[in-house]
Amino acid sequence: QVQLVESGGGLVQPGGSLRLSCAASGSISSINTMGWYRQAPGKERELVAAITSGGITNYVDSVKGRFSISRDNTKNTVYLQMDSLKPEDTAVYYCKADGVYTAWRILHGMWGQGTQVTVSS
Repeated sequence: QVQLVESGGGLVQPGGSLRLSCAASGSISSINTMGWYRQAPGKERELVAAITSGGITNYVDSVKGRFSISRDNTKNTVYLQMDSLKPEDTAVYYCKADGVYTAWRILHGMWGQGTQVTVSS
């Protein structure tokens, strides 16, 4: 069974930094795309950043220049380095994996449980 487990959320002051991690576990041979989404209270879930197995990245405009996504394919882990955090970055952050290759099938739309990020003074 494939699971995604996020870690690294917490409370930080404006201008501070946090690093999120998401590790995929199970009998996985490779993962095409891994990404981070976030959902603030009363708002829809939005894509924050995504990265392909080849390292191609994509960011929502509001985080460009402040957030950086990376991954370690040997560990099936994706990271989100968040710098210069703003109160509007406050949300639950979710990890997502698409194109998860296992011994028996390819999985899509795998989600983690979410981790809270709060930016406040």
